[in-house]
Amino acid sequence: MLVSFKDSLKLIGISVISFCAVFVCTFFLNFYLDAKSLDGTLTDPNLIALYDAQMATAKFVCAVSGGFLGLIAFIMLVFYIKLYIDKNACNIGILKAMGYSERKIALKFSMFGLSVLPGTVLGFGCGFAIMPTVYDGLTIDGLPEIAISFYPSLLFLLVFLPSVVFSILSSLYAYIALRRPVSELMKGKSEKIKRIKPRKEKERSFLKEMFFKTLSDKKALAFFVAFACFCFSTMVQMGASMYDMSTALMGVIIFAIGVVLAVTTILMAATTLVNGNIKNISIMKAFGYSMKECALTVLGGYHIFAFIGFAVGSVYQYGLLTLMVNLIFKDVAGVPEYSFDVPIFFATLAAFIVFYEAVMLFFAYRIKNISVKEVMAET
Repeated sequence: MLVSFKDSLKLIGISVISFCAVFVCTFFLNFYLDAKSLDGTLTDPNLIALYDAQMATAKFVCAVSGGFLGLIAFIMLVFYIKLYIDKNACNIGILKAMGYSERKIALKFSMFGLSVLPGTVLGFGCGFAIMPTVYDGLTIDGLPEIAISFYPSLLFLLVFLPSVVFSILSSLYAYIALRRPVSELMKGKSEKIKRIKPRKEKERSFLKEMFFKTLSDKKALAFFVAFACFCFSTMVQMGASMYDMSTALMGVIIFAIGVVLAVTTILMAATTLVNGNIKNISIMKAFGYSMKECALTVLGGYHIFAFIGFAVGSVYQYGLLTLMVNLIFKDVAGVPEYSFDVPIFFATLAAFIVFYEAVMLFFAYRIKNISVKEVMAET
């Protein structure tokens, strides 16, 4: 059993998330370790308060960004492993029928976990490259210049350890997912007991039935759509709101990471959604439904999750910045009070609507170009 090049391209999203997590953690953790040398050498109370706040910020940002993005990367990894197993269930069933154990087959899935390695390597390299500029922005006036050091333990912790952990987790999840009877795998899908619902007096129209079936069958994608919009909302507003509390560079970094995560995740979700519904789309097109009707049926159900993600992101960034100002920087003089920035919110909302609708329009045209003849020939 081999993962094709086309299958491996789907894992780029995991690499991108890994890159973002390691990129941020690299310069913050390195700064934390280098700045530890100043511990106990300061006498000015204001400098001590600012120093403690920056050290706490470094730990806080790494814990929040690294932990949160690591969890999302794992959820995405589980999603792709399940998708791969469902798609290749028949071939996997044949392997089990030939005598291959679940443990032996599951070990092959460790390569899925290695998808984080390109992201962690590139994230560490870029984080280290930008470190001199970050240090200049983080160094407190009145303190000696902090020299940049290289820590092999940090390289192992941020680059190689995640690959090992994710490879082990990939095999463990695959082992659990493969514990199905051979006969079930050979059928190509799981047998689920469906509860018989009483028939309603008025049946749904064909398009409504397809709309709800698509949404029901692809529930996991609703999470990724919401997450993409959450990242856009959180990072863009946070990056624009930090000009009074941090350097312009940090605002740009946060803004860029949010856009990259949003674009990567939304493209991954929409691509998976369209590719998984090609046959349904071809049926609708064969029945004479327009591109707009097909797009609304397949993609329209996820608009509500997109706006939920945006709303949650707005609340999250406000709570996070409020927590940092009121808790971490409470003893630091001169830090301005933070309040919810209404103009930035509405500007971000407008940009979000343009961004999301542009992505949906792009995939609507992809739906338009799906050839019914080619799909029917493959079937």
